[in-house]
Amino acid sequence: MRLRLIHGRFFGCEREEVLIEDGFFVNKLTGEPDRTVDLQGAAAFPGLIDAHCHLRDPGYEYREDIASGTRSAAKGGFTSLLPMPNTNPVCDNASVVRSIVTKARSEGYTNVFPIGAASKGLAGKELAEYGLMREEGIVAVSDDGKPIATADLLKKVLQYASDFDLPVLNHCEEMSLANGVMNEGSVSTELGLRGIPSAAEDIMIARDILIAEYLRLPIHICHVSTKGGVRMIRDAKRRGVRITAETCPHYFTLTEEACLGFDTNAKMNPPLRTKEDVEAIQEGLRDGTIDLIVTDHAPHHQDEKEIEFSLANNGIVGFETAFALSYTYLVRTKILTINQLIACMSSNPSRLFRLNRGAIEDGMPADIAIFDLENAFTFQRDKMVSKARNTPYDGYRLYGETRMTICGGRITYEKLL
Repeated sequence: MRLRLIHGRFFGCEREEVLIEDGFFVNKLTGEPDRTVDLQGAAAFPGLIDAHCHLRDPGYEYREDIASGTRSAAKGGFTSLLPMPNTNPVCDNASVVRSIVTKARSEGYTNVFPIGAASKGLAGKELAEYGLMREEGIVAVSDDGKPIATADLLKKVLQYASDFDLPVLNHCEEMSLANGVMNEGSVSTELGLRGIPSAAEDIMIARDILIAEYLRLPIHICHVSTKGGVRMIRDAKRRGVRITAETCPHYFTLTEEACLGFDTNAKMNPPLRTKEDVEAIQEGLRDGTIDLIVTDHAPHHQDEKEIEFSLANNGIVGFETAFALSYTYLVRTKILTINQLIACMSSNPSRLFRLNRGAIEDGMPADIAIFDLENAFTFQRDKMVSKARNTPYDGYRLYGETRMTICGGRITYEKLL
């Protein structure tokens, strides 16, 4: 298919029009375009890349599946997803990786690059088969919602993963301190809920920094939520530790007060923290301490959320709000420039996971996302295309609505321009 995009603001390249043919950006079309799209001044960016999400497929398709999840992601401007391995069966072997990649190619609306389990069954005991999974398409390893269990195992994971040039992602939580349901503080006391101290996250980040520094190997810290974590990662980078980090929109837009009223849509892990933590996350993004913005998209059935707070599952959906929240709360407030935001959501994850994407350049896969940055819209939960509805952002007035998403030259989402 030949596409011609005109009258847009193309970020990351100096062009008056963008041309796409056979799934790639090109300098010149070989024939007349099959379609010319007038962007009417909308902003066009390299397709967004979500380096930490959950598609629930295989095993939990009642929450989300590859078709519904990637369709939801396309509506949010995403063209590439890196789903975590906590599926059923766990994505810890070549056959599961192959099934995910195959299904994504036939049913998906985005590229899907699976993350393999760091340990077999996510049990924190034996290393999984990195080499065989790498051959089938994994781009990193992680034990997802569980921290890599011990310092000794982390040392082995980092060494083994380095043999296959695979980034290691770790959920940082000292489990002996993490038997609560929200952040430990005045709000948890007011609600009478058992809290999780920020030290639970900070202790594990400190461990990971020390091991990575000792081995001189890279490590990636998942969904940072504490000011202590930001401070330690910043200090580690300054002294040359090979560390990268990510955070999520809910950690720079919400505080623990969102849990008031026992709203389970605000229950997540790591938990929402304090205003000071939110400000530290924003500053960490501004100065480059935090490299990526990810969604941690965690769809759940309403029966798993509309129950007592202490029993409800952790997590929120994020594909359809991530860019708009980031643009509204970071760029319009002048914490980040638009180019910094696109780096966090496209070029940085592409570089870290070696995806060969994240730029509008001739010869690269034609992944592009188009947004209306000028007009506000009200986010409505009942108009989501994800199977799940577990979001605290219903009714939020935001900027940055998706107008079109193109993945590999194929239009995967379009709202009439």
